[in-house]
Amino acid sequence: MDYIGIDIGSTCAKVVVMDEDEKIRHQSVQPTGWSSVDTADIIKNMLLEKGISPENGKVVATGYGRVSVPYADKTVTEITCHARGAVWLYEKKNMAVIDIGGQDTKIIILENGMVRDFAMNDKCSAGTGRFLEIMANTMALKPDALCELARKGKDVKISSMCTVFAESEVISLIGQGEKKENIAFAVVNSIADKVASQCSKMNMSSEEVFLTGGLCECSYLREVLEEKLGKPVLTKPECRYAGAIGAALCSRNI
Repeated sequence: MDYIGIDIGSTCAKVVVMDEDEKIRHQSVQPTGWSSVDTADIIKNMLLEKGISPENGKVVATGYGRVSVPYADKTVTEITCHARGAVWLYEKKNMAVIDIGGQDTKIIILENGMVRDFAMNDKCSAGTGRFLEIMANTMALKPDALCELARKGKDVKISSMCTVFAESEVISLIGQGEKKENIAFAVVNSIADKVASQCSKMNMSSEEVFLTGGLCECSYLREVLEEKLGKPVLTKPECRYAGAIGAALCSRNI
């Protein structure tokens, strides 16, 4: 039996297939594109090409486009799936999980492996992957290149927490001849400030902190978050699949 987790986010869609022993036999990521329905079809065809039949397995969908997966046996919220995925990835039951997604950022507090509390950012995309993508595009950079360039910057701040106004600030800084690395520094610092502000509203006094989501491989952002939170923030590349892993684990209960 294959246990299939599909996490269709606003930016990327992740797929994880587990076997009976909870070992990952397939994982993949692809852009979501403009249509979650089309993405779900592409994922199904991709699985069939690899000899994995959704009809013969169990499928749970999560994420922004979870209702667009017609062959899913069940849909489960992102909070639940990211929590289960984080517990599986880190083999810990008490922790705080920061998931920086394409359109939202989630702070999840886990106690004994269960969600004790959670918070999501408001409708503004500040502090998310989309914010980073927009600013990178404005600076003619790739998001990962912006993060690495930010290491070399200093002394510049973006004051607006609104993505639209923040982009205007970046354009103004470019026009003023500000160094690109300093603007990149301001962008990453702005994201970290937004996330840290969310965390400050949660009871995170004793939890270990783990980073999941598409920005988990941005080492500089992780370092800045550590500084602002005053505690270690741990992550690894597999953490971008946390939601899909959690969905695959949930499918075992169907």
